[in-house]
Amino acid sequence: MTRRIALTVLALVTVLLVLAVVPLGVLLTQREETSFRSAAEANARTLASAAEENLSDHKADSDMQQLLAQAQQQGGCAAVYDAAAAVVAAAPCTTATDAGARGLVAATLAPAQPQTSNMRSSTVRSDDRLTVATPLGDGADAVGVAVLVTSTDPLDDRIAVVWGWLALIGIAGLLLGTLVSVRLARWVGRPLQAVDEAAQRLGEGALDVRAPTGAGPQEVRRLATTFNTMAARTEALVHGHRTVTADVSHQLRTPLTALRLRLDLLAADAEGEDAIELAAAQEETARLSRLVDGLLAAARAEAAVPQPVAVPVDRVVAERLAAWEPVAAERQVRLSARCPEGLTAFLGSEDLDQVLDNLLANALDAVPGGGQVHVEGVAAPASSGQGVVLRVVDDGPGMSPAARASAFRRFGTHEPGGTGLGLAIVHRLVTANGGTARLTDTAGGGLTVVLELPAVPRGQSRASGPRRRPTGPTPPL
Repeated sequence: MTRRIALTVLALVTVLLVLAVVPLGVLLTQREETSFRSAAEANARTLASAAEENLSDHKADSDMQQLLAQAQQQGGCAAVYDAAAAVVAAAPCTTATDAGARGLVAATLAPAQPQTSNMRSSTVRSDDRLTVATPLGDGADAVGVAVLVTSTDPLDDRIAVVWGWLALIGIAGLLLGTLVSVRLARWVGRPLQAVDEAAQRLGEGALDVRAPTGAGPQEVRRLATTFNTMAARTEALVHGHRTVTADVSHQLRTPLTALRLRLDLLAADAEGEDAIELAAAQEETARLSRLVDGLLAAARAEAAVPQPVAVPVDRVVAERLAAWEPVAAERQVRLSARCPEGLTAFLGSEDLDQVLDNLLANALDAVPGGGQVHVEGVAAPASSGQGVVLRVVDDGPGMSPAARASAFRRFGTHEPGGTGLGLAIVHRLVTANGGTARLTDTAGGGLTVVLELPAVPRGQSRASGPRRRPTGPTPPL
């Protein structure tokens, strides 16, 4: 953004300088040319006046000769012609008597030429000189023509100086505009960048992050203040949610544990119908305990703000399958996996463990003896924006379209012995990390859970070494 602001302001300054400097240069050039032409015509009229006194009044030609010599000294050339276009007097130079000058003299003396004033001059500009022909006398009574040829080098030099100064002014203005544009861009862009970095850190779980509010335009400072207010409220809500979850966990689990102990003591001495009723009460208490654990797990998943790291998907899959292998063997279900080495995703360090535990628990509950559960991980296509596609495939009874539509909601499914919270926790953990989760049918029957996990940003390295995780499988929710 800083670069775009700087380039935009610089382009605007450049356009303004061009619109101001170029017309000014053209105007000053025209003024210099007009001034030079007027000076040459004035000198030609002075020469014509002296020459007319010599030819018409037969006065001495000293003034005329002096003007001819002066014209040569100034780098030009001059000559005086009579009415027959013959040279009466000329400086030693030849430019005032060459073919071009003679043609201008003939055109000036031509009878068909309209005469609107007593001293009308004819001016012709060639590449490097200006030729002025001024008649001697009044109109048709002209007794000759005075020709003055002036070099245009001084004019070109003055025009070059004018454009040089304008170019310097333009460059100075461009440099000043560049400095102003960069300062303006930084003044606006840096506070916005700070807010963006703060928002990114907040999204990664740093709830105490705040954006600086003392720099930038008023709108940016107001944005930073609003962001800080939002971050403070988010921090308060998350901490409050976590506190409530901890309190509920303590307040519910303690009486449930005491109730289960009392029922166990009563069931030990019960007989007949009392034993049957107490056994049913123990099952309901166990189910209630699992429900409380599931609700607390779902609440923790919703309250948690993930702090993503580079997670080795292949190792996590291998470890979780090893943890669930005894349970699968007991239920006569075959567990298998195919996950390339080096497959890495970017999500919370323990989130993938919990996701796989819930998915494997649900799959083992659904698949009958002799079935199988297969976990497959592949690198996602670059066009998808994700890093890993992980599939948990089973050949159980599957789900109806209506059941799949509500499976990711709390209590969306009502499997016997479960709580309907496992897939809701999976969906929350995956989406909170920037991934997606969906359910599809398995070819040949069964259910396939497809997880698209985010890619690892550049600069993040794959985790190595041992990781802390549950050593055994998580009870099904």
